Amino acid sequence: MIAMAAAPPPVNKWMVTLTVMTATIMAALDISIVNVALPYMRGNLGATVEEITWVATGYLLSNVIVMPMIAMLTGRFGRQRFYLFSIVLFTLTSMLCGVAWSLASLITFRTLQGVGGGAIIPISQAILRESFPPEEQGKIIGIYGLGVVLGPAFGPTLGGWLTDTFSWRWIFFINVPVGALNLLLISRYIHDPPYLVRHEGRLDYAGLAFLTVGLGALQLFLEKGEQWDWFESPFIVWLAVLAAAGIACFVWRELTAGKPAVDLRLFKDGNFLTGTLLGGIFGIALYGSLFMLPLFLQEILGYPALDSGLALMPRSLAMAVTMPLAGRVYNRCGPRLLVGIGMLVSGLSFWQLARLNLSVGFWDIFLPQALQGVGFGLVFVSLTTSAMISIERSRMTAATGLYVVVRQIFGSIGIALVATGLTRGTTTARANLVEHLSRYRDAAGHWLATVTSAFAVRGTPPTLAPAKALGALAAVTQRQAAMLAFNQVFFFLALLFWVSLPLLFILRRGRPPGLAPAGR
Repeated sequence: MIAMAAAPPPVNKWMVTLTVMTATIMAALDISIVNVALPYMRGNLGATVEEITWVATGYLLSNVIVMPMIAMLTGRFGRQRFYLFSIVLFTLTSMLCGVAWSLASLITFRTLQGVGGGAIIPISQAILRESFPPEEQGKIIGIYGLGVVLGPAFGPTLGGWLTDTFSWRWIFFINVPVGALNLLLISRYIHDPPYLVRHEGRLDYAGLAFLTVGLGALQLFLEKGEQWDWFESPFIVWLAVLAAAGIACFVWRELTAGKPAVDLRLFKDGNFLTGTLLGGIFGIALYGSLFMLPLFLQEILGYPALDSGLALMPRSLAMAVTMPLAGRVYNRCGPRLLVGIGMLVSGLSFWQLARLNLSVGFWDIFLPQALQGVGFGLVFVSLTTSAMISIERSRMTAATGLYVVVRQIFGSIGIALVATGLTRGTTTARANLVEHLSRYRDAAGHWLATVTSAFAVRGTPPTLAPAKALGALAAVTQRQAAMLAFNQVFFFLALLFWVSLPLLFILRRGRPPGLAPAGR
């Protein structure tokens, strides 16, 4: 049985914007704000390094699984009702995470929080796109992008400050007043649109089961693969098999079912398919660099957690300036030019990072990040606008759910690629450096003699000074090897942007069919 939603009362589109932006920033912050506090949680809860990572993994796992289901769930229960439920769940579980009494309770509440958070961003984007006429789509996506992209960028800085000033529990408590305010705004300004199709028949249980198994196994495979040495681990092999089988069965089921849980037929739209693929490539670079740059600043350059967050601010500020500007000029320039410039500039920024060494200064870090912020801002706004430019309003929620989950999955792939590249690149580079040290043993011997003398002058016993000098040489070699590995991965990300440029020719400007808002 299918029912149409009643016509909603007219509301102010800018109040709708404030409502969905409040929810989006709250959910987007939680993607990265936890990472900086994981060491403090581990000490407080008595967990191992491997165990505490499930706090982040559980959230991402439930995030990825729920996103493709959003269109089905909103059609089943109503969009406003499901949106309210997601905010309530997210807020309540945030409070429970803050009072968690054990590692098991924290992982459980964090996983449930991911269910609420996974629905918030796609629904918010769909509501916002439907609330503005075609000529304002670029502008409003530019504003919306500030929440989606800057949330994860500012998360480590805010998380570091809250943890240092109060405790790690406050990174969860901060969501409670924001969530309560958002509930009031949603109740007042968000309503089900008249074209929302309500489905009251039997659910596609088979499709949901395949989706849960396939995406769940894939996310775990990407999260734990590097930690367990990929296919050297039988568990990782089984995860890969489950992911491949589950996703294959899911695709077959959704393309043959009369009422599928997820509308994969959206990918028949060439613009949506191309935009989603480019959005996935953007996700690899965005999430990969969000993982990589703090690691580089803290472990290679020795920055404290808070200082490394502040050092990443140039990119965030550049994105904050670029996104609204990109939204304003989108209608004049179209997606190809803006995305092309953004990808070229982003590639250039990673190429500059690939040339860094251990003697970097302030401007060596600042300028590439500023360029990266400009490039990311141009790419995000243009892709998000153009990918769904030809999607009908009644399918917008389904399209945003698919678009965001693909970017999230590719982001996890990016983190896995970066982590593997850094680990294996460091090992290879260290072996090469050690080989060269043996070739130039006279120079190495002179360096060791000098450092040994320096340790002796500072009071180290003569019997221990040579060993300390060898330890210093090993540390220097390790840092240089890690630096070379970072250079290689940065260069890989630059190439990824540049080799994707031919896909731009498939993008078209287009106009959204029937997207002019009614009653706004």
